[in-house]
Amino acid sequence: MFTGIIETVGQIVSLERRGGDVRLRVRAADMSWSDVALGDSVATNGVCLTAVELPGDGFAADVSLETLSLTSIGSWKSGTPVNLEKALTPQSRLGGHIVSGHVDGLGEVVERAPDARSERFSIRAPRELAKYIAHKGSITVDGTSLTVNKVNGDVFELNIVPHTIERTIIGEYTAGTQVNLEVDVIARYLERLLLGEKAAEAVTKGVSESFLAENGYLK
Repeated sequence: MFTGIIETVGQIVSLERRGGDVRLRVRAADMSWSDVALGDSVATNGVCLTAVELPGDGFAADVSLETLSLTSIGSWKSGTPVNLEKALTPQSRLGGHIVSGHVDGLGEVVERAPDARSERFSIRAPRELAKYIAHKGSITVDGTSLTVNKVNGDVFELNIVPHTIERTIIGEYTAGTQVNLEVDVIARYLERLLLGEKAAEAVTKGVSESFLAENGYLK
């Protein structure tokens, strides 16, 4: 588990194809790796990766086809900057929100505009994720815990303060940039709870307005 508070920005060293999967190597010499052991998790642009090598200035991890299909990793190359966060411990401050590191899908930056010293970003989410994104709710973008300022259909708006711009890769976003999205895990659990016994059915369309009305949640 993670908090979505980025510790540093690292760089991709290499992506090596191995039988369809990828061995990814990341360097971040300015972050201490003494408390990371083989098998520990590191969130890399919001993707939970397992450390299989620890050279001292970063880590290596194996990336499955499933992860490649759901995230932006397939577009990374040597030199690509990435947000990094080590897994939280019982002593960690939960300064962001609960982040699992399991990316739900890819979003796309559609607009960026200055707002005093901050920057406003509009991001389009996959339509199937839009129902989990709420005004003033939490969302994880490339591993960064952020608050949603506005929602319009499948597009949500973020206000990014200077500190976050400087400490993450968000400062490099432009229109068209693809970003890893993880919706608030609490919203997903609430959906399953609302489904009740129907959650055990093999095929379900999830929670809809008609479902809520049929089951007494709406008048």
